[in-house]
Amino acid sequence: MTQATGNLVRQRTENGITTVTLSHPERRNSLSMAMLEALSDVFTAIEHDSETRVVVLAAEGHVFCAGHDLREMRSQVDSHEFQLALFQQCSKVMQQVVNLPQPVIARVAGVATAAGCQLVASCDLAVAEQGARFATPGVNIGLFCSTPMVALTRNVSRKHAMEMLLTGEMIDAPRAEAIGLVNRVVAADVLDETVYRMAATIASKSGHTLKIGKSAFYRQLEMPLSDAYEYTAEVMAANACTDDAREGISAFLEKRVPDWKHR
Repeated sequence: MTQATGNLVRQRTENGITTVTLSHPERRNSLSMAMLEALSDVFTAIEHDSETRVVVLAAEGHVFCAGHDLREMRSQVDSHEFQLALFQQCSKVMQQVVNLPQPVIARVAGVATAAGCQLVASCDLAVAEQGARFATPGVNIGLFCSTPMVALTRNVSRKHAMEMLLTGEMIDAPRAEAIGLVNRVVAADVLDETVYRMAATIASKSGHTLKIGKSAFYRQLEMPLSDAYEYTAEVMAANACTDDAREGISAFLEKRVPDWKHR
């Protein structure tokens, strides 16, 4: 099933995989206020969709996402109220990606810059085609990529992040993989095959277990070591008592495929 949101975002669900596609290539899929609001609406709906096990975030055209719409920003250059609302809305969307119960895979073809690079970094996983390029180039136009920095620094080391932020230079896909911004780099002709094979593998698991694991992953990252172990011990104990854990353990011991109830 395919749905459209204001012609800016398309959504299709098949076999437990929901593909969300930025669909404004003529503006380089830039994150205008309208695009951000459309994405927010889509992610809100997906959060409560029990049929979706995995989300793939894709884009039309030769640019994955060029960041914010600079024409829109320039038209409101004297409005602190608008600029603040724009960056707050963007921050909301990035947090929605992280807080979705379903894992999110970025399918990156073309260029991802500024808030577009932030969007890739916010996803749980990312697969890029060999020609993809990434940058946080705000410093080049006098607007430091401060909000993209939040997602970037949670994915790559400080020095690699600072190099991208301070130089504003493009890095290629192999470099993005080497510093941990993306998981895999593949030829363009196998990008979809790779992304959807990964998505199908994840979608075959218990949706309830994926939800537990994703939430715990991000929560424990911000904790001191001892607190993280205390918290995850509680998470695992509760997880072990769920229907799907009981079924999964039994299926493993009985050498059969588990019949997930997603609870």
